[in-house]
Amino acid sequence: MDNNLHSPQRQLIELRMEHADLDELIDRNSLDRPTDELTLRRLKKRRLALRDQITRLEVAVEPPEKA
Repeated sequence: MDNNLHSPQRQLIELRMEHADLDELIDRNSLDRPTDELTLRRLKKRRLALRDQITRLEVAVEPPEKA
């Protein structure tokens, strides 16, 4: 059971959820009120880092097919 909690598939799910949460937060902050530009840049940088992690993990879990 413990292996399922730390499996690459589980990590992908958690990273995708965090990425979606950041998307929503960034969108809400951009539209609702003028926000601190530094905070917004940090959120976007974190979102990009998550996207990179997701991509690396996806490649590790499902390597690209040979042409």
